[in-house]
Amino acid sequence: MLITECRFGRITIDGQTYDKDLILHEGHVHPNWWRASGHGLCMEDLAAILAQPPEVLVIGRGHMKVLRVPATTREALAQRHVELIDVSTPKAVDRYLQLAAQGRRVSAGLHLTC
Repeated sequence: MLITECRFGRITIDGQTYDKDLILHEGHVHPNWWRASGHGLCMEDLAAILAQPPEVLVIGRGHMKVLRVPATTREALAQRHVELIDVSTPKAVDRYLQLAAQGRRVSAGLHLTC
């Protein structure tokens, strides 16, 4: 995947611009990622990813890191042997691209705004 832009409220992947939160999984963009509790990440929000779990899950918590990853979600991912990286969205994009370039099985959930 070629990500050429990541800024507040917008990301461009393979020439397509998105303005809603999204998931990157198995080489595909899954647009319009809606979370059950808004700015809190629960396991239900990750169902599409966990159907075929990655080695690493990178969560872009937003540009100001407003999206929270509760301890229960962290624990559930660890039990499934999924490494979690949660950082600001610009850093998440960089980390996702680095891991993908290393050949790691990596997925991402990206909150594009706050």
